[in-house]
Amino acid sequence: MRLCADIGGSFVDMGIVNERGDIRDRQRHPTPVTDWEALMALFRVELERHADDLNAAAPVCIALAGIADPASGTTVSANIPCIHGRRFADELSVALSRPVSIINDADAFALAEATLGVGRDHRRVFGIILGTGVGGGLVEDRSVLVDAHGIGGEWGHGEILIASPLAPGAVPVFACGCGRTGCLDTVGGARGMERLHAFLHGCDETSISITAGWIGGDDACGATIDYYTRLLAGPIATFLNSFPATIVPVAGGLSNCQPLIELLDRRVRIGMLTRPTAPVLVKTELRDRAGLLGAALGSGRMLRLPEAV
Repeated sequence: MRLCADIGGSFVDMGIVNERGDIRDRQRHPTPVTDWEALMALFRVELERHADDLNAAAPVCIALAGIADPASGTTVSANIPCIHGRRFADELSVALSRPVSIINDADAFALAEATLGVGRDHRRVFGIILGTGVGGGLVEDRSVLVDAHGIGGEWGHGEILIASPLAPGAVPVFACGCGRTGCLDTVGGARGMERLHAFLHGCDETSISITAGWIGGDDACGATIDYYTRLLAGPIATFLNSFPATIVPVAGGLSNCQPLIELLDRRVRIGMLTRPTAPVLVKTELRDRAGLLGAALGSGRMLRLPEAV
């Protein structure tokens, strides 16, 4: 058994995961985003509570809203300032006197779905997150694919939307948190959908009210959803034409709107050269367990896995 944690910008989800993938004594704490000592204290308390259950050599397994560069060990996290720029795994390991394993949260989700969830019968899985923004992870043969700096599956970044010098304001080009402009992350998540709605109609609505209005037949909301799904479908299809994943699990708040995922799936398949007849984009099966299970899997195959295809 191992103590696993999914550290996000709002909450730290913690639990004990055994070799069958069962999660017990799950705890949820507000993330002390600016307090390093408080963050370490969360782990110390849980390790003390489960001292009789955990082997002293067993690593603490973490899925993180950020990226730990394998080359330097330095962590980049825009939403958790107290770990940004630190050698997070090394420092936490010293503080806890045990190994610490870290995996990006989107990679953890993709790995869990590829291994234990909806992608378990597929060799190549592209997991995407449609939450506040967008994220993703690539898995092949139950291994996460990243480059030398830990980057992989980050389909939300790169300047996709470019303003025309002849028609300024005709394209929804917004500044991105990564420092670029026109990234899919600026239009692809819940906040992006809201930006698009304001861009098209000059009024503010939440993503929940936009999707509900669309389902209810509202023309303005329908126009926003039509534009939104077209903006996302083309790049996802292009990605799948390049990296031939056969299943795309979708997580994040927007994945709870099944009609939205179904429409996006249909438009993605139209853009794929192979034109699959079965759905490719499907809702996550593991749901809120994926982060903890992916953290456990990312630490070295501690779970008893089903046979690969």
